[in-house]
Amino acid sequence: MNDRAKLGKEGEDTATALLEKKGYRILERNWRWGKEEIDIIAADGPFLVVVEVKTRTSNAFAEPETAVTRNKQRILVRAANAYARYHRHPGEVRFDIVTIISKPGGEEVNHIPDAFYATL
Repeated sequence: MNDRAKLGKEGEDTATALLEKKGYRILERNWRWGKEEIDIIAADGPFLVVVEVKTRTSNAFAEPETAVTRNKQRILVRAANAYARYHRHPGEVRFDIVTIISKPGGEEVNHIPDAFYATL
């Protein structure tokens, strides 16, 4: 596993632990639909929560959440719709982002609930 993949996996592990601590029930990790992937799918009460995780070693050039572009949002919405149909989820779907900046002194973690809406 290369350094970038390792950083991403560690970030997803951190995000999963954070969400579980907040009471989310993790349903899937790295769920694939065709070429598209959802990092984490969780349940938070009646909501099906699609979580995009962005892990960086620095935010010197931009905040990690800015990497979730409109195109990436469209991809996540399509994949989430496929998941909800396949699993017959009757409730609402919410889109969250978890950002992690991994520094030698520790991690800076930020959870952004309702980061964007599926109105694209």
